Amino acid sequence: MPIRASDLLTLTREGLYCPLGRFHVDPTWPVERALITHGHADHARSGHRAVLATPETLRIMAVRYGEDFCGTRQEARLGETIRVGDVAVRFAPAGHVLGSAQIAIEAEGVRVVVSGDYKRAYDPTCLPFEVVPCDVFITEATFGLPVFRMPDTRDEIRKLLDSVALFPERAHIVGAYALGKAQRVMALLREAGYDRPIYLHGAMEKLTELYKREGIPLGETPKVVAAERPKLHGAVVLCPPSTIQDLWSRKFPDPVTSFASGWMRVRARARQKGVELPLVISDHSDWPDLCRTIRETGAGEVWVTHGQEDALVHWCGTQGIKARPLHMLGYGDEEVESAEAAA
Repeated sequence: MPIRASDLLTLTREGLYCPLGRFHVDPTWPVERALITHGHADHARSGHRAVLATPETLRIMAVRYGEDFCGTRQEARLGETIRVGDVAVRFAPAGHVLGSAQIAIEAEGVRVVVSGDYKRAYDPTCLPFEVVPCDVFITEATFGLPVFRMPDTRDEIRKLLDSVALFPERAHIVGAYALGKAQRVMALLREAGYDRPIYLHGAMEKLTELYKREGIPLGETPKVVAAERPKLHGAVVLCPPSTIQDLWSRKFPDPVTSFASGWMRVRARARQKGVELPLVISDHSDWPDLCRTIRETGAGEVWVTHGQEDALVHWCGTQGIKARPLHMLGYGDEEVESAEAAA
C-alpha cells in the first residue's frame, strides 16, 4: 500500500509527530526526540531527551536555556540528508532568524515539508528562504490575511533614521523581539550608514553577542547603564516590546517610543500600545509571499498552522489545492516570549 502524508506526520498533544521516524517537530512538551526549526521559545523548548537542529539553533538554545537544555544534541547541516528511523530528513533555510530551517521529511518518494516560521523579505542576519518542492507543505499563517502586505524594511529603517535626525535631543526607544528582530534592526541600521553605538536593554545582550560570534556585523552595542539613561540624547535604544511603556523607558530624555513588528501594520494596535513611531518590520511572510510560496512548492496539499488559518485554507481551495487547518496551540507568541525575557 502506498505511503500517505498522514503516515509521515500526525498531530498529537505534543505537536506534529512522525511515527516512522519516532520524533516530534517543535513539540510543545518534553519528548524523547525533537527536531527543532528555530530558536524562538514557542518552537524550541528545553527538556527533550534528544534534539536535532541546525548548529546555530543549538547554540541559541544553549544561550537561552543553559548547556544542559537537553539530554543529547545532534547538528543538522543545511542540505544534508539524515536518516532518522525509517525516514530521511533534510533541513533547508527558512529566512526567519539565524539558524532557522524548514524540515523536509521523506519516505518512499513522498515528501512533507514543515516550514516552521519563515519569511521571504531581505534580512542580512540569516540565510534566505529556499523553496523545497514537496507533496505536502505545512505552512505558518501568522499574517495570513490579504490585508497584510508589508512595506520594504529598508524604508522603515529610513523612517527611524529620519526621526533621529529630526529630534536629536530625544532618545529613540525601539521595542524588538530579543531573538532575530533586534539583531535584524541593528544590521539594517548599519547597512543604512548609522555608525553610532546602538544601546541595548540587558535582555538583548547575550543573544546579540551570539550573533556577533556567528559573524554578523552589528557594530558597537553597549548595554544601557541605569545612571547614563538621562544623558542618552539622540541615541537609538533597543529593548523588549514589554518595556517601551514602563518605568525603564521613562528615564531616557523625552523618549520617542517605537516598535518594530509586522503587527504595526494594524494602526489600532500601534495606538493601543502607545507607539509614537510604528515600524512595520516583520520576520514572517505576508499574504502575497505566503501565497507565492505555496505555489512555488508545487504541493498538492497544504496544512496551515498557527495564525490566520481559515483565510489561507480558503485561498488554497480557489487555486485547486487541497488544504486544511491544523489548529495547533502554543505557537506564535513571540511578544509573550519577549515579555518573559524582559522579566
